[in-house]
Amino acid sequence: MWLFALFVAVPIIEIALFIQVGGLIGLWPTLLIVVVTAVLGTALVRQQGALAMSQLRQSFAELNDPAEPLAHGAMILLSGALLLTPGFFTDTMGFLLLIPAFRTFVLKELRKRVKVQSFVMGQQASFTQNTANRQNPHDPGVIDGEWEELDTDKPKNQGPSGWTRH
Repeated sequence: MWLFALFVAVPIIEIALFIQVGGLIGLWPTLLIVVVTAVLGTALVRQQGALAMSQLRQSFAELNDPAEPLAHGAMILLSGALLLTPGFFTDTMGFLLLIPAFRTFVLKELRKRVKVQSFVMGQQASFTQNTANRQNPHDPGVIDGEWEELDTDKPKNQGPSGWTRH
């Protein structure tokens, strides 16, 4: 239901802002502002996207959790879509998402509302596999897994990203 409200509210807000700003400064300056924000937004999205990609590569190279760089990248992608959409409200939201501190705030708020129920990394066997060799398959505190220590000289993992904390 909230998605429907969003699809109705955003165009109404944009139309109202276009009428107000256009009445205040005129048609051509209003259209010029829309075009300039799209061009400026594209350049900023390209710069922020490159930074997010380098942070993602770094997290993979250091074997850290890539969740935060991926979330930043997704928000930068969303900001690009918002900045290319004509309007003052969407441009404001798009420019806000280009600010790293604002993206960090959004991630912090999302973490409060999102509960991760399962997380799988790498290959996983089917859930219907034979559980006879497990000690207690019905105990939710038991995690079945295999591991292999590859290199003890590398620094230890920095810990979870915060997305899986309770």
